Amino acid sequence: MLNILVQTLGGLGIFILGMKLMTEGLQMAAGNRIRNVLKAVSDNRVVGFATGAAVTALVQSSSATTVMLISFVSAGLMSLTQAVGVMLGCNVGTTMTAQLIAFKLSNLALPAIALGVPLKYFSTRKKYRYLGEVILGFGLLFFGMTVMGDGLKPLRVEPEFIAFFTKFNAASFGGILLCVATGCGLTMILQSSSATVGLTMALATQGLLDFPSAMALVLGENIGTTITAELATIGASNIDSHRAARSNTMFNVLGVMIMLLIFPWFLQGVEWITQNVMGAEPWDLHVGEEYPHMARYLANGHTLFNLTNALVFLVFLPLLVRVGTWLSPKDKTTGDSLFRQPVFDQHVEDNPVAALAQVRGEIHRMSLTVRAAYNNALECLETRDHRTIRQRQRFEDQVNAMHRAISTFLAKTMQSEINEAISNDIAEQMRVVNNLERIGDAVEAFGLLCEDIVDKELKFNEVAMRDLFIIAAKVDEFLRMISDALIREPEGLMEKAEEAERTIDSMRESMRESHIERLKIGKCGIEGGLTFINLLARLEKIGDYCYSIARSVTSEN
Repeated sequence: MLNILVQTLGGLGIFILGMKLMTEGLQMAAGNRIRNVLKAVSDNRVVGFATGAAVTALVQSSSATTVMLISFVSAGLMSLTQAVGVMLGCNVGTTMTAQLIAFKLSNLALPAIALGVPLKYFSTRKKYRYLGEVILGFGLLFFGMTVMGDGLKPLRVEPEFIAFFTKFNAASFGGILLCVATGCGLTMILQSSSATVGLTMALATQGLLDFPSAMALVLGENIGTTITAELATIGASNIDSHRAARSNTMFNVLGVMIMLLIFPWFLQGVEWITQNVMGAEPWDLHVGEEYPHMARYLANGHTLFNLTNALVFLVFLPLLVRVGTWLSPKDKTTGDSLFRQPVFDQHVEDNPVAALAQVRGEIHRMSLTVRAAYNNALECLETRDHRTIRQRQRFEDQVNAMHRAISTFLAKTMQSEINEAISNDIAEQMRVVNNLERIGDAVEAFGLLCEDIVDKELKFNEVAMRDLFIIAAKVDEFLRMISDALIREPEGLMEKAEEAERTIDSMRESMRESHIERLKIGKCGIEGGLTFINLLARLEKIGDYCYSIARSVTSEN
C-alpha cells in the first residue's frame, strides 16, 4: 500500500514539476512580449477574451496569467473590466493542458527528457536553454502521468479503495456536490487545476471513477483554481485588484452552479461532441483493464464548460464586474496612500512579468509622491505658511524609503532566473527609480530654499515672482507627463519631453539674465536675487531628470 501511495504522489510531483518547467520556459522565451500583449488589450471584450485564451494556452497556466492580470490592475496598467474580460479567456486557454494530456503522448516522454536535459543544462545560448526547459517540462509532464497511472493500477482490485471511490458517485445530487467539493478542495491545496485534472484523468482511466463522477470533480477543480488569484490580492492596496479576483471567482462559482442544474444534459452534450464530432469510442469501452478514451471525454468536458461559461458571461461582463465589486471590501486603503510603504506580493516572486507590474505600480506612486512634494514646496512659497513647511521632511523621508524598497525588490528580482529582455527592463526601472529619487533630492533642495525665503521674509520683485511661477507650472506639467507615462506611454512621448526640456532650459536662461539685470539696477536685493537664481537652477535640474525618465520609459517599450 505504501508503494502505491509513494508512486502515485511521486508521479503527481513529477507532473507538477513538468508543468512548472514548461510554463517557466515558455514565459522566459516569450519575455516582455506577454506583458506588451496584455497591456495592449483594448476595451473590446471579445479582443480581451481572445487575448487571454491565446496567452494562457501559450504559457500553459491560467494561474500565471491571472497573477499577471491582478498585478496589472493593482499597478493601474489595466482597467478592471479589461482584466475580467481577459480572465474569461484565461479559463478557456488553460484547458489546452487537458487536451494535450488526452492525446496520450506518453511514448514521447523519455525522448523529450533526453533531448530537454542537454538543451537546458549544457547549452550556452539562452534561447536554447528555454527551449530545453519547455521540452523537458513536456517530457516530465507525460512521464508523471505514466507513473501516476501505473501507481493507481493495483487499486482496481483493492476492495477498500473500490468502496472508497464508490462514495464519489454522481448518481445522486449529493454525490455530485461531494465530487465538486473534493475537486475544489484538492485544487486549493495544490494550487494547480492542471495537476488535479491530470490526477482525475489518471483515476478515471484506471476505472476508479466513472465519467459523470470525474466530470463533477473537474467542475470543482475549476472553482479551486481561483484561490491563486485570491491569494495574489493579499496586501494589494488597489481595490480593483480585489474586484478582479472576486469576479474571476464568481465566474467559476456561478458557472458551476448553472452547470449542476443541467448536469445530465451537459454530460450528454460532451458525449455527443466527443463521439460524433471527434469520432471517439464510448468512454466506458475497455481496452485491457483501462478506459483509454476517458481522458478525451474529460478534456472535452473541461473545455466545453469553460468555453460555454465564458461566452455567456462575456455577454453579461458588466454584470459580472458589478457582482465582483459588490462582494469586494469597500476600501482596502487606510490613510494617505502617498505615505504608504511599498508592499510586494511574495506570490509573484516566480513570475517576473507580474513582479515588474507591481514595481511599475509602486514607481508610479513614487512619482505621485515626488510631484506632491514639489507642489507642497510651491504652496509654501505662495502662502508663506509654516504649517506647509513641516510637510517637507515627511515627503523627503517617504521618497527615500520608497527608493530603498523598490531598488531592493528589483535587485532581488534580478537575481532570479530571467531572460535578457526582462533583465533590460529591470535595468530601465532601476534608472527610473534613481532619477525619481534625484528629483526628490532636487525638490528637497527647492523646498529648503522656499523655507529659507519664508523664514527670512525675503521679498522678490513682482516680475520675478511671476516668472518663477510660470516656469514652475511648466515643470509641474512635465512631472505630470512623466507620471502618466509610467502607467501608459503616450504617443510621441520623446518629442513632447524634448520640447518640454528645451522650453524649461530656455525659460531658465532668459529669466536668469533678466533677473541679473534687475540686480544690477537695484530692483532686487542681493540675497533674494541669489536665492531666485538658485530656485531656477533647481527647477531646471528637475526638468533634466524628467527627460531622463522619458528616455527610459521609451527605451523599455
